[in-house]
Amino acid sequence: MCLAVPGKIIRWINHDPVLAAAEVEFGGARRVCSMACVPEAAAGDYVLVHAGVGITRIDEEAARLVFEELKNAGDRGDAAEAGLP
Repeated sequence: MCLAVPGKIIRWINHDPVLAAAEVEFGGARRVCSMACVPEAAAGDYVLVHAGVGITRIDEEAARLVFEELKNAGDRGDAAEAGLP
């Protein structure tokens, strides 16, 4: 199964169409990601990132909902590991 995670573009590093790259923040961690698929994205936008590649822009509310669901899934995983329903 593949998972794309929302991240917030902090700053563009390179706008070249082939080598497009930006610094993207994921819950406090920052990574450089390819932005070749989303050249229209701007600093402050949220993008879904899969395997280090920004694949589409999403709005802030959608990003918040994904973060919330991921947190809830992690909480359920912790409970399951502890033998709780």
